[in-house]
Amino acid sequence: MIDFEEELKKFHPSLEMEEVEDAIYNQDVTDLADVLVKFVKEATDESAEN
Repeated sequence: MIDFEEELKKFHPSLEMEEVEDAIYNQDVTDLADVLVKFVKEATDESAEN
């Protein structure tokens, strides 16, 4: 039988996974909240001009 507790002690995450995680977290990705803030700001600016 496999001793899962022993196998878990041996586990080390691969460096590739850590590199992927860093790349994902360090990206400046526009999310839905950023898009909504931009639309509200543009609408506010347009109504202030009129």
